[in-house]
Amino acid sequence: MRQDGKIDYLELPGGDIDRVKAFYGNAFGWSFVDYGPRYAAFDEGLDGGFDADSAKAVPLPVLYAQDLEAMQARVEAAGGTIVAPIFAFPGGRRFHFKDPAGTELAVWSER
Repeated sequence: MRQDGKIDYLELPGGDIDRVKAFYGNAFGWSFVDYGPRYAAFDEGLDGGFDADSAKAVPLPVLYAQDLEAMQARVEAAGGTIVAPIFAFPGGRRFHFKDPAGTELAVWSER
């Protein structure tokens, strides 16, 4: 069962998706589910995905929340900076924030 505030997904920069999938498939035996030509998801101990459209060269940890609005308020009250307000994506909704050290994370929910 998913729990609030726990790391639930890891989004990685994808670049050339076919090349990245070939590397991880050949090196580690990973398999993928494609969500269009620019995103490939994996389930290899921790769910995650490669995003070819990511302009960032760093991983994006994604936390979970049952109540996304309440979690956004908690993040802001604790001193986090919202860098992308709540938006819809295939599978749910999420927002992005930076912690006080400047690290970007996201929080998602199915609703």
